[in-house]
Amino acid sequence: MNLDVVVLAAGKGTRMRSDKPKVLHILADKPLLGHVISAANNLNPTAIHIVVGHKAEDVEASFPGRPFRWVKQNEQLGTGHAVAQAMPSITNDSVVLILYGDVPLIKASTLKSMIEDVSQDQMSLLTVDLKNPAGYGRIVRDSDNSVAAIVEQKEATPEQLALTETNTGIMAVSAQQLSTWLPALSNSNTQGEYYLTDIIAMAAAAGVTVKAFHPDTEAEVQGVNDRVQLANLEREFQAEQAHQLLLQGVSLRDPQRLDVRGELTVGQDVAIDINVVFEGTVSLGNNVTIGPNCIITGSTIADNVEIKANSVIENAVIADNCTIGPFARIRPGSNLAAGVKVGNFVETKKVNIGAGSKVSHLTYLGDANIGKGVNIGAGTITCNYDGVNKFVTEIGDGVFIGSNSALVAPVSIGENVTVGAGSVISKNIEKDQLAIARAKQSNLDGWQRPTKNKD
Repeated sequence: MNLDVVVLAAGKGTRMRSDKPKVLHILADKPLLGHVISAANNLNPTAIHIVVGHKAEDVEASFPGRPFRWVKQNEQLGTGHAVAQAMPSITNDSVVLILYGDVPLIKASTLKSMIEDVSQDQMSLLTVDLKNPAGYGRIVRDSDNSVAAIVEQKEATPEQLALTETNTGIMAVSAQQLSTWLPALSNSNTQGEYYLTDIIAMAAAAGVTVKAFHPDTEAEVQGVNDRVQLANLEREFQAEQAHQLLLQGVSLRDPQRLDVRGELTVGQDVAIDINVVFEGTVSLGNNVTIGPNCIITGSTIADNVEIKANSVIENAVIADNCTIGPFARIRPGSNLAAGVKVGNFVETKKVNIGAGSKVSHLTYLGDANIGKGVNIGAGTITCNYDGVNKFVTEIGDGVFIGSNSALVAPVSIGENVTVGAGSVISKNIEKDQLAIARAKQSNLDGWQRPTKNKD
């Protein structure tokens, strides 16, 4: 079966009160349209056709290198007109699935069930029962309880407005039938638009069965028209992420205070405290504990790691039995071997730290290779930048760096070296040596402190 997915994404989104196209507004760190595309891709379609209009160039630029067929709708003449723009590149032997770029929580499982039985004699329509159906097209059924038509809110009679089964706009239909019905649409209505929903009555008149499907939840088919709806769907999305993690055995201190903005995989006996944010692709091993207010982005965390409160980890690899934080910042390119301790107010970037090494507090390590069993004293920094170029610091196994030391790269410190506290190291040190580099202390009488300028 050929499957062509048509995503309608041409609207401006006036109620968002933004210069940005509506479908590019962000939910869980991804554009609304990106969520819809992800669901469509899970169906392995023959092609995805994205109908764009308002700021089309911006929408296309947000998905570079993707093999989509971009279709321009120069005039916004309704949903039927929008789908018609994509039809010239769709063959008659295809099933056409119609989605909306501002309905981000639609599930691939729901869509898969809709496309399976589409034929010349049957099409699929996704409907939902709403307690408050205001603004939605109503599903009209005949005496046999079959779907006979969809009536838009502005065209509905008082009796039809009382109906609670509503149209989501999502449907699957044979391309051959669609090619017949779309040219027959009329814009003789209050909006002067070509409604895609009018093909339902055409299908019923032609003897084509309209099979209704229903989503698991109302949130799955809710669209975004303003910032309030966007915020509500963000919470719905995050609640579902938390629910799935709980089912996988993760302990969440408060499921309502967790944000997953990417792909998170977890091992057994993982415990996550409040206000933790995951971004990008993150992997957590077994027995990982994460304290409150942590942000973890694009990182791999192995077994038995403890990440204490208020730590930030970005594009790093943390091996087994490490302890991080509190208030640690592990920046991109950091690789921590087994049993490493990185304590409070320590920042690392592009650094390899060997097994069992300790960097307990108040330290910056950048562009460095650090061996096993090393102890880095408080206040130590690697001076890796001369204002133009970056340089590497090499520290061998078993090194002890005294507090408040500055290691001026490029510099190499051999195995089992001891560096005295307060030293500025700018020359290589051979293994087993003691290095002390301090200016001679002078105590001067009569010293006058600087005073503040009166002007």
